[in-house]
Amino acid sequence: MSFAIHRRAIHRRAVLAAAAGAAGLLALGASALAQTVTLRLSAPATPTDQRAVALTEVFGPAIKGFATFEPHWNATLFKQGTELEAIARGNLDMSITSAQELATLIPAWSIFTAGYLLRDADHQKKVFQSDAMDGLKKMAEDKLGVKLLTVMYLGRRQLNLRTEKEVKTPADLAGVKLRMPATEAWLFLGSALGANPLPVAFTELYTALQTGAIDGQENPLPTDKDSKFYEVTKQIVLTSHLVDQNYLAISKKVWDKFTPDQQKALLKAADDAAEVGRQRQLKLETDLEQFFKDQGLKVYTPDVDAFRKKVQADYLTSKFAKDWPAGIVDKINAIK
Repeated sequence: MSFAIHRRAIHRRAVLAAAAGAAGLLALGASALAQTVTLRLSAPATPTDQRAVALTEVFGPAIKGFATFEPHWNATLFKQGTELEAIARGNLDMSITSAQELATLIPAWSIFTAGYLLRDADHQKKVFQSDAMDGLKKMAEDKLGVKLLTVMYLGRRQLNLRTEKEVKTPADLAGVKLRMPATEAWLFLGSALGANPLPVAFTELYTALQTGAIDGQENPLPTDKDSKFYEVTKQIVLTSHLVDQNYLAISKKVWDKFTPDQQKALLKAADDAAEVGRQRQLKLETDLEQFFKDQGLKVYTPDVDAFRKKVQADYLTSKFAKDWPAGIVDKINAIK
């Protein structure tokens, strides 16, 4: 074999080897891309809660190409109120958090614990998407390592009591033991409504009502039905004191590992799921007043102006207002 022919043979083998190596790398890359990230979520919501249903039916399938959604409901993975700490430790990927929980760690977030601030579900969504939220969202990322993907409409919170006395004004709640979640912001709202707030975990709420350990609780009507609180209460007072919201939260470290396209897909999946849950929740709220009446509960509207006046006055003179970002109330009010 001539020297030239020998060189060509060596070159050909080198090219074939390089091609085979490149093919192997491509195959390895494709295999790596095919592997999905498991996103574990822990929340106290029940599996039939509209937020849970929407995330399971809409969010999970939408991200299936690059992530696996693994929800744990009824606080079975982490106790209610400990989810953000678990995310910070790297033990949890996602949670459904609230302004009240965020406010315990970032006082400025207490703006969204204030009663009678947000007007309705549409206003709530527009506020979250506005630049008025940029600073608060950045605080959550920088201080807690949490990115908020979307806002989820929980509903207008109403009073649900096992007592029979009619409630028209905040004065009528004097001495009423009203269950509130165990954060300072929640307990303050209970006091602003005129009641005696007591902290009780959501998972213990039905039994507390049943035994008389508390006189009442406050939640959106769909939550009352889903958790069967109507079985152990006698009336619902339609105060609509809070247009309640939750946020779908993800670990910032986990978020940063996704590609820009995957992040875009995550945001869209979160927004789509939130909208499905929002519309279902709104319909349920409309339908449930009659349902509770059919169950034998008294359902009526009190003097909402009296409640609004007291609650807003209490907040504006509270320590919470001192932590609110300058001008944010005016910005929120201006969003139509």
